[in-house]
Amino acid sequence: MKQDTGFDPVGRSAEHGFDSLTCSAEHGFTLIEMMISLLIFGLLAAAGVSLLSFGVRAQAVAGKKLDDVAALSRLDGVLVGDLAQALPRPTRDEGGATRPAFEGSNGATLLRLVRGGWDNVDAAPRPNAQKVDYVLSETGTIDRVAYPMLDGAAPLPAATLLTGVSSVTLRYRLAGAWSDRWQGKPGTPLPDAVEMTITRTDGTTFRELFLVGIGNAMAKPVANAN
Repeated sequence: MKQDTGFDPVGRSAEHGFDSLTCSAEHGFTLIEMMISLLIFGLLAAAGVSLLSFGVRAQAVAGKKLDDVAALSRLDGVLVGDLAQALPRPTRDEGGATRPAFEGSNGATLLRLVRGGWDNVDAAPRPNAQKVDYVLSETGTIDRVAYPMLDGAAPLPAATLLTGVSSVTLRYRLAGAWSDRWQGKPGTPLPDAVEMTITRTDGTTFRELFLVGIGNAMAKPVANAN
């Protein structure tokens, strides 16, 4: 004996315009359900785009930092090689004026020196010593300028070693004492060491120490980031 509950699914379906339960199921989602689904999909898509954008920006920032670290390391390496092989050899500029073997200032030309150990793989008619300048340009770069000859030659094109430089301060050590200026004398044409403090455009400073002179096969740069 069946109990009459009064619920007729077919009848209720017919009240809403459907002829059977099968036709009701075939109608799919309601408009509200579709709107909710689209909203959820839009939120997921927005989150995915934001995550991808963050990853791209993070990769770009990391790449820029790595390039900057590589540039600092390159500057250190070149300075170590040049200063460790500095020679007490005076030179002449393009006008024929005599220049000291080693010059340093806090102006545009930071350092000017003669270094040995210049490889001559092409067997060109030149010495194995080379005159080089380190210049702080107006655009905030530290450039290395080399000369094809020691005396009377025009400089070669500059090679940029570091960008984003605000200022550079140099100090020179001789016989245990530091000085803000270098004035070479006949008996002491070269300092014992050079201290270079680089201030970047973002406010970061790096302090580096280099030994100077023949026999210093490896100087010891020390970088302190503030």
